[in-house]
Amino acid sequence: MKSPATAGATAVRTGSGAGPSPSPGPQRFLARQRLVRRPLIWFELLLIAVSYGTYSVIRNAVPEQEEAAQRHAEWIWEAEQTLGLAFERAVNHAANEVTWLIVTLNYFYATLHFLVTIAVLVWLFRSHPGRYGAARLVLFATTGVALLGYYLYPLAPPRLMTGVDFIDTGLVHDTWGSLSSESMQTVSNQYAAMPSMHVGWSVWCGITIVMLARARWLKTLGALYPVLTLFVIVATANHFWLDAVGGLICLAFGYTVATLWYGALWYRLPRRPDFPPRRGLPLPFALPPLTARSAGQERATAPGTDSGTDRAGARDHERPRDRTA
Repeated sequence: MKSPATAGATAVRTGSGAGPSPSPGPQRFLARQRLVRRPLIWFELLLIAVSYGTYSVIRNAVPEQEEAAQRHAEWIWEAEQTLGLAFERAVNHAANEVTWLIVTLNYFYATLHFLVTIAVLVWLFRSHPGRYGAARLVLFATTGVALLGYYLYPLAPPRLMTGVDFIDTGLVHDTWGSLSSESMQTVSNQYAAMPSMHVGWSVWCGITIVMLARARWLKTLGALYPVLTLFVIVATANHFWLDAVGGLICLAFGYTVATLWYGALWYRLPRRPDFPPRRGLPLPFALPPLTARSAGQERATAPGTDSGTDRAGARDHERPRDRTA
């Protein structure tokens, strides 16, 4: 008859507590992917490059569907007017009156969207390697689901609407990197405005900085960054504010995916993993759902291992038998 300790150890090793071990193939692979581990820089650079390239190709390969995009823009504009929140045109015209301001906002829109996101990823990689994988998964899942919006709901940005006098500030002020430039019009889908990934990515950056930064001034900048981004996309007439709502919905989806995969909010994961990634790491054939374990725990619970913890537990349960013998 097995003692309670022996039965518990068997349950941890199998991951189910009863019955034969599941097939080691897919279960072992999934268990390995869910571990909190130290990222590899060459793999991350390759993954980001391939992912962003794929995102750009798919986004720009979506048929522009100008007629549908204009129809959807009219619907959005009318909905905002019904709500009494159609403020984009007033902000656009007011900002355009101040040349230095609107040029700055144009460059903000064209560059910081990428630079700040990359900077936050690098910071996570260096200072919070244990949380990097989960935070990156949030970003990737958010961006991936946004592609569905571009395909299913083509939307003309305010600057391209017909019959409404929005100002295309990038075109008027000839801003480098503007989507309105001739070079960008040939490589970028002009009607992929819903959802706004400028807002989705900026909120991801803001939450990351607020939750993990130590300096109060940095937390303040992190909180202000998404707010400023919202102002920029409206002032430059690149998005409606409802596009920002779409970006937030995509971001919520990204957080849900990462939380379900790792079993915890990403910022609650350990800052630094207990082990570097390596091949041949002993793992059980199955893990309890939504569980990430350290290498030491995996060694202690892997089938066929004889860890110090197991030996100590065995000695503890042998002592009563020795005393009663």
